[in-house]
Amino acid sequence: MTVAKKKFPHLRDVQSQVLQEPIRRVEAAFAARKERGFGFPRFKKFGQYRSFLFPQFKTNPVRGNKIKLPKIGEMPIVLHRPIPDGFVVKTVRVIKKHSGWYATLCLQIDVSVPEVPPVIGHAIGIDVGLEYFLSTSDGLQVERPRFFAKLQRKLKLLQRRLKRKQKGSNNRAKLIKKIGRVHEQIAAYRLDWQFKQAHKLCRLASNIFIEDIDFRIMAKGFLGKHTLDAGLGQFLNQVLPWVCFKTGTYLGKVDPNGTSQECPDCGAIVKKDLRVRVHECHECGSVKPRDIASSEVIKARGLSGIENVCGVEVAGIWETISSQLAEKQKSSEATLRSPRLIAQR
Repeated sequence: MTVAKKKFPHLRDVQSQVLQEPIRRVEAAFAARKERGFGFPRFKKFGQYRSFLFPQFKTNPVRGNKIKLPKIGEMPIVLHRPIPDGFVVKTVRVIKKHSGWYATLCLQIDVSVPEVPPVIGHAIGIDVGLEYFLSTSDGLQVERPRFFAKLQRKLKLLQRRLKRKQKGSNNRAKLIKKIGRVHEQIAAYRLDWQFKQAHKLCRLASNIFIEDIDFRIMAKGFLGKHTLDAGLGQFLNQVLPWVCFKTGTYLGKVDPNGTSQECPDCGAIVKKDLRVRVHECHECGSVKPRDIASSEVIKARGLSGIENVCGVEVAGIWETISSQLAEKQKSSEATLRSPRLIAQR
C-alpha cells in the first residue's frame, strides 16, 4: 500500500484502514474459492463497489445529528435512534444505495445476553409455504403476499427502456437508479409486512416452533421466483427470531423431515405428494388442510422433547410439566378447537 500511494498520489486522500479493506475482501474471496474448489472471484467494475468500512475509532464519531469520518469530516445524518448509554461505536460502514447513502454503526457493550427460555403457556407450530405464507397449529392461515408480482410490470417496462440506452450514458445511469429504487421499495414492503406478522404471532403464543429448513435449496428450484418473493428464509431466520427475542417468546426449531407425511392425531405415515393439499388419514380418519396438519406435527415435535418434573430428559425443549399433563393439555386443546375456524387473510 505504501508503494501504491507513491505511484498513485490520490490514494492518500483515503484513510489507510479503508484502503486495507478491499485487500482483505480479495484475500477472503480467494480463500473461499480455494476451500470450495470453484467460484472464481468476480472483478468489480466501476460502480459495483458500493460500501467501505472504517474499522475503528478513538472517540464517538456521532455528535448530535452529524457523524465525523476520518479524511471526510463531519457529515449531516438522519439519526435513526440515539446511541444508548454505555455503548461504544466500534465500526462504521458507509453504504451507497439507489435511494441515498447510509451509515451502519456496529456498537459494543460488555454485557451477557441470556437466551429466551421456554415458558409455561400456549404453544403453536408454524408451517410456511407458497400456497399460504404460514399456517399455525391453531388453524390460522395467512395468504402469501406477492410483492414482486405487483410491481413486476413496472420493472418490466423500465428494463425494456434500459436495454435501449447507451452504456455509460447519463440517461442509463438515471434509469438504473430508478430501477434500483423500485427493488428497494419491494424489499421494504416485504420486510415491514413480515415484522407485523411476527409481532402478531408473538402475541398469540408464548412458545413458537418452526422447521429447521435451508431455503436456499428451495430457492434454486422451479418455484425459486415465488420463494424469493415470499422471503421465507428471511422471515424464519432473521425477522421472527429477532421479534421473539424482543418480546420474550421462546422460538424452537424441529426436524423438518416428514412433517407433511405424518398424521398429527395418530402418528401414522400418510404419503402424499405436493399436489395433495388435504390430509386424509387412513388410520384414524382425520381430515384437515395439509399445512395445518403439518403445523400440528411441528408443535407436537417441539413439545415432545420434555424435561419433566421426574427428571426424564429427551431431545427437545425444556418444559416444567410432566408427559402425562402434556398429553392431557394436547387433547383438551384439540377438543376446544373443534371445529376449526381457518382465518384467511
